[in-house]
Amino acid sequence: MSEEKKALPTEGSTECTQKRKLAGESMGRYRLFLGLTLAFCLLMVDGFLWHGPSAGLTATVLAWYALLLAWLGPGAWEKRSNRILLLANLFLAVTMALGSNWYFRVWNLLALVVLIPVHVTAGLAGRPWWDPWMLEERFRLLFQGLFANLWACFAAAVPDKRKEEKPKRTMAVVLGLCGAVALLSLLVPVLVSADALFAASVEALNWNVSTLHFSDGLQRLFWALVFTPFVFSLLYALAHPRQLCPPETKRGLQVDALGFVMTLAAVDGLYLTFLAVQSAGLFGGPEYVERLGVSYAEWARSGFFQMVGVTVLNLSLTLASLCLSRREGRAWTALRWLCAMLSGESLVLLASAAWKMTLYVSAYGLSFKRLLTYWGMMMMALFLLTGLWKALRPDFRFCKWAFPVALAGWLVINCVPVDYLVAKNQVDRYLSGESPVVSVRYLLYSLSYDTVSQLERLDGEQQISDWDPYWRQGETLADALRGRKLDAQWECENWRTWSLSACLAAGRSQS
Repeated sequence: MSEEKKALPTEGSTECTQKRKLAGESMGRYRLFLGLTLAFCLLMVDGFLWHGPSAGLTATVLAWYALLLAWLGPGAWEKRSNRILLLANLFLAVTMALGSNWYFRVWNLLALVVLIPVHVTAGLAGRPWWDPWMLEERFRLLFQGLFANLWACFAAAVPDKRKEEKPKRTMAVVLGLCGAVALLSLLVPVLVSADALFAASVEALNWNVSTLHFSDGLQRLFWALVFTPFVFSLLYALAHPRQLCPPETKRGLQVDALGFVMTLAAVDGLYLTFLAVQSAGLFGGPEYVERLGVSYAEWARSGFFQMVGVTVLNLSLTLASLCLSRREGRAWTALRWLCAMLSGESLVLLASAAWKMTLYVSAYGLSFKRLLTYWGMMMMALFLLTGLWKALRPDFRFCKWAFPVALAGWLVINCVPVDYLVAKNQVDRYLSGESPVVSVRYLLYSLSYDTVSQLERLDGEQQISDWDPYWRQGETLADALRGRKLDAQWECENWRTWSLSACLAAGRSQS
């Protein structure tokens, strides 16, 4: 009996824990996926971290979900909410390879940074997806998954010596490879800068497939090796679902509704006065506004951003009042009616802001921010309607509907050719005589390649300095378009920066 105890690892030891966790599982499968994880990390470093949010990110996200599908199987996405979020993430990733607007690329990257962890940790989480505290829980699960199972990478790489007659020196090979890559990444650039002949020799080692320099390739491999244990640790956590941090049941704060009633009554009264003044301006026309000493154009182009901010504050006040108040007595009834009144006033304020924005656009034309402001006001109107329904039905879960509405709205605006519409509006206004100039600098270099097709409708021999006094003299619109198309061709030459928008613009130079 004593001999058997001596043959076993000590209870609680690292070796015992690791082998027990991997007992009964195919080590060959783990080693296969360890290699696939390394390949994924190399793609992530090469395609995304070195080139930013572009087609390389599209390939990275697609490869990540392919790895997850092979690792977990389709059963991991049995819930409808998980499948919907999977499609949303794939759509946002594909937009990186379709459009070339850097505003959308950065915002979509931020959205993926939030949505992908929320999606992949769904099997570990205890809170439902519509719970606002779900974000805190799932990001905590993400970090625990990244760091809690780092041993799994080395346990998969190092074979069990008790089961193999000739144990392999896998760990020594892995450590030696990491050390070699780290030193080569450091020393090669130093030696290249120290000797011109050596630099010419290294220059001949450029990779024809990926057009990477030899030293750059070593740096990518080094960072891929650094990221591999963390990614494999997360994969191991996803394959062994357990609530790493189960949700705690907390009793929400409940206060007397009378305080909120007094606040809402004051705010509602203020908005009624404001709307009365606004109505006089809306229906009185320019004559009424100018009698008060205010220019009608100045009045029309001011206030819409403030009104959008006010509606956000009103919605927050409505939700806080309904969620934090005790549901009892006449104060609760009065609170609900005041919240409904505030939501209705906010919708009127939003309509006023949209009307003033329309006046402004009719005078100065569309821009990227102005069109996005229209979208933002439409989304706020949907949220206010949802808040109004919660005021009428207090048991209605606001976040359960607001989160899908927000995600759907963002996916819809990604489908709208915003830059094309902005360029078309400005060119149409110039050709019709409504505007004497065209903002060529803004359309060409602040927006995406989608504006090129609209600018080609103008006279290519027109000097841009006639529209923009700060533009260099003598350059025509055709010259500027030619340079922009060359930029598009340069982006299309590399699969990491390729986009359909750039490809279409580059193709126009050959037509």
